[in-house]
Amino acid sequence: MRVMWKGAVSFGLVTIPIHLYAATESKNVSLRQVHEADGGRIQYKRFCTVDGEEVPYADIAKGYELSDGSMVVITDKELGNLPLSTSRTIDVQEFVPLEAIDPIYYDKSYYLEPQKMGVKPYVLLRDALQKSGQVAIAKVAIRQREALAVLRVLSDVMVLTTMLWPDEVREPDFPFLKEDAPQVRSQEMAMASSLIDSLSDTVFEPSKYTDSYREALLSLIESKVAGEQTTKPKAATAEAEVTDLMAALQASVSAAKKARGTTKGRKATKRKTTE
Repeated sequence: MRVMWKGAVSFGLVTIPIHLYAATESKNVSLRQVHEADGGRIQYKRFCTVDGEEVPYADIAKGYELSDGSMVVITDKELGNLPLSTSRTIDVQEFVPLEAIDPIYYDKSYYLEPQKMGVKPYVLLRDALQKSGQVAIAKVAIRQREALAVLRVLSDVMVLTTMLWPDEVREPDFPFLKEDAPQVRSQEMAMASSLIDSLSDTVFEPSKYTDSYREALLSLIESKVAGEQTTKPKAATAEAEVTDLMAALQASVSAAKKARGTTKGRKATKRKTTE
C-alpha cells in the first residue's frame, strides 16, 4: 500500500505520528470511451469557453460561481494560505459509543500505521479504545478539505473513517411522511417478522456476497479475448481539434445564411438574365 498522508493523532497531550493508507479500493472494471468503428480512444481537452483556446494545466485555477453567473477566481496559492489547523493532525475531540453514530454520515475509511517513534502511544490509544468500547470523534483535513472522522479499532489496527458534516446530510421530505400511516394488520406484521427471522444471522460475513455484474462483465471480456474479438487501434494521427459547441453552432448558422444568400443572389441574377 502507498502512504497517502503523513501526520499525527493528537490525543490530549499525547501525539502519535502516523502514516495514513486508503483502506478500500474500487474493483469496478474500468472501461474507456472508444470509437466503436476502430477502437480508437476518445480524448478530451481543457479549453476556455470564452476565447476557445486550450488551457495548460498550470494556468487552471478554481472558481466559485455566483447566482448571477459571475465567477470568483481563487488560485491554489490563495487556497494554500487559508488556515487549516488539521492539515497534518487528526485532532481527537471526544469519545462516544459507535452505535450513537448513524452510518449515513460515513464517507471513506483509512488505515493508520504508527511511525517508528509512535508505536507505544499508538498501542496505548488502540488498547484504551478497545477497553472502553467507544470510538473517538476527530477532525482531520485530507486534500485541503476538513472533515469530521471516527477513529476506531479493527483487527488490531486503528481505522479512520471520514464523515459528512451535519448540513451535508439531507432531511427526508416526502409527502407520505405527512399523511396518516396506513394500518398494518397483525398478520402482515407477523409474516414480515417471520421473514426477517428466517433471513437473520448472528454475524455479517462479507465473503458470502459477490459482485455478479462485475463477474459477468469480466467473463464477457475474456470470451472476446479468447475468440480474438479484439481491435488494435491504429497509431494516433494528428490530435483532433476541439471546438466549443456554441462556436460550432454559430459557424454552422453563418455558413447556412451565406449559402442561402448565395442561392438568392443566383436566382436574382438568373431572373435578370431571363428578362
